[in-house]
Amino acid sequence: MGTSLPVDEVLKILEAEIILDKGWLREEISTVYGSDLMSDILSYSKPNSLLLTGLINPQTIRTAEMVEISAICFIHGKRPHKETVELARINEMPLLGTKMSMFEACGKLYAAGLMNCD
Repeated sequence: MGTSLPVDEVLKILEAEIILDKGWLREEISTVYGSDLMSDILSYSKPNSLLLTGLINPQTIRTAEMVEISAICFIHGKRPHKETVELARINEMPLLGTKMSMFEACGKLYAAGLMNCD
């Protein structure tokens, strides 16, 4: 069984920066889903999860909103498009960024006790 971690701890584990947050970040994260396929995010992610993705376009925000993702963390040091950040602001979606790969980020969060959405 997994655990929940405070957002501050998740940020440390991922060596992540906050790209956009106006007080929307939840206090705890308990599940994580990593994918670049919008169809998989729609099918397999759970509400209130952290989404790890390399997709930086506005469709990522629209998809995350549909499944009630808590926050999005962009991997590989990618920065979201201006339109993506603006849509996230409108939808109150926190955005994070890490230089880690999907593999490394998922592995570190799993080792810290967070579960995937399966």
